Amino acid sequence: MSITLRDISPDDETFLLEVYASTRAYEMSLVPWTDEQKDAFVRMQFAAQHGHYHERFPDADYKLILQNDKAVGRIYVLREPEAIRILDITILPAYRNAGAGTLLIQAIMNEGRQTNKNVHIYVESFNPSLRLFERLGFAIAEQDGINLLLEFQPATRSESA
Repeated sequence: MSITLRDISPDDETFLLEVYASTRAYEMSLVPWTDEQKDAFVRMQFAAQHGHYHERFPDADYKLILQNDKAVGRIYVLREPEAIRILDITILPAYRNAGAGTLLIQAIMNEGRQTNKNVHIYVESFNPSLRLFERLGFAIAEQDGINLLLEFQPATRSESA
C-alpha cells in the first residue's frame, strides 16, 4: 500500500464534501429529514467548517490522502513554533482500519520527535479513533465537554525537562 499526500486544490471540493459527509452519516441517519434537507445541512456545515479552517489557520497544510494514487481522505496540519497541531484527519469509511491513518500519524509523531515539539489533536470522546491515538502514545491533556485535547510528547522533550 502506497500512502502519499498532495495539496488540496479547488477541484477537490466535491471529494472534500464527500469526506466531510462521511463524518456526519450516522448523525444524518437519525434525523427525520428528507434527503434534500440532509444534503443541504451537510453542505452548509461543510462550507462553515472549510471556511473556518482556512480563515483561522491560513498557514496550515491542507492535503489529500492518496492510497495507491486514489484519494481516500484529508489531513490538515498546522506547524506552530511550539507544537504541531493535527487539525483534521479523516479517511473515507471504505479505507479505514487499513493502516493509512496510523502511518500518517506516526510520521507526524516522528516530526515532533525530530523538532522537539508536542503533537496535538482534538477528538470527541465517542470517536472510535480515540483508541488509535491512545495506542500510539497520545494522552488526554484537556477535556472540554465531549472534546478531548490529545497530546503526544516526544521523549526528547520529557527527557530534557
